[in-house]
Amino acid sequence: MIMERQRPAHTGKKNFLTSRAGIVMIGFLALGFVLLFTEHRAHVLGALPFLLLLSCPLMHLFMHHGHGHGHDGTPQPGAGRSPREGQGQ
Repeated sequence: MIMERQRPAHTGKKNFLTSRAGIVMIGFLALGFVLLFTEHRAHVLGALPFLLLLSCPLMHLFMHHGHGHGHDGTPQPGAGRSPREGQGQ
């Protein structure tokens, strides 16, 4: 039996970002960002090398999960092997 998906009835509510107030808010935020960037360009661009250096340890912390290591640092059985290594010859 194939069941069709029922879509909810249109409630008449508009998305805030597509409403007139949302578009005005996006415009003001964009204008504020441009003005802040042009006034503080030297500070922002001067911090980029430090942000690059900071990204290295952060990526190390957040992206090195799932490499087959247990919580105590010892490799788990079968980790690091190719799929064909464990098969009989």
